[in-house]
Amino acid sequence: MPFRTCPRHRKERPCTCGMGNLYRFVEPVLLFLLRGKGHSYGYELARELHKYALTDAKIEVSALYKTLRQLEQNDCVVSKWDVKGSGPARRLYALTSRGKQHLEEWITVLDHISRSMARLVEESRTNAGAADSKNGTMQSRQRPAKHIHVGRVS
Repeated sequence: MPFRTCPRHRKERPCTCGMGNLYRFVEPVLLFLLRGKGHSYGYELARELHKYALTDAKIEVSALYKTLRQLEQNDCVVSKWDVKGSGPARRLYALTSRGKQHLEEWITVLDHISRSMARLVEESRTNAGAADSKNGTMQSRQRPAKHIHVGRVS
């Protein structure tokens, strides 16, 4: 976490705002919301997105619509224009069977990430206590850096 004060959360709690937007994590939340609603307009999804957001970073509306378009291109979501009513036409989104399957894939990935993060937090707290009791400082071991060479695929 950054040491500076978060402009949105002040000193209320540590937050992930300073870590940047993780736009990719908008996708599982949209899939989840559409599964629960059956169908929805983009602005309705935008209103509810923050309830299930996976970071504290503000999710821009442009990221929401960009993600919806990408999901539609990947056959996870379908949309149609709703011209009923007196106002302008609105886009109505619905989850496809491929979208339901993709949500299950996301749930598996997020479950794995969640377990890994919980393990990291638990071990960090355990190791911090052990390090504090050991001369008040943590001794680090020097390891040689690993060099990874990435080749270009043609």
